[in-house]
Amino acid sequence: MGNIFFRSGSYAWWQFGLFKLSLLSFGIAIGAYWQEVFLPYVAWFVVAGAVFGLYVAYVWIKQ
Repeated sequence: MGNIFFRSGSYAWWQFGLFKLSLLSFGIAIGAYWQEVFLPYVAWFVVAGAVFGLYVAYVWIKQ
């Protein structure tokens, strides 16, 4: 049996959009139920999100 996680393939833009929406939904649900766990680290999450967002913007502009 081959590796099912690293197969090559392509998805339509709307399929990728649904995937991103599902990840956003999971993130909101986790944050709503476990906010006392993540609240002390919110500054780190904001910094990490900004860094990753700037990296994606850099790669996008560079292409």
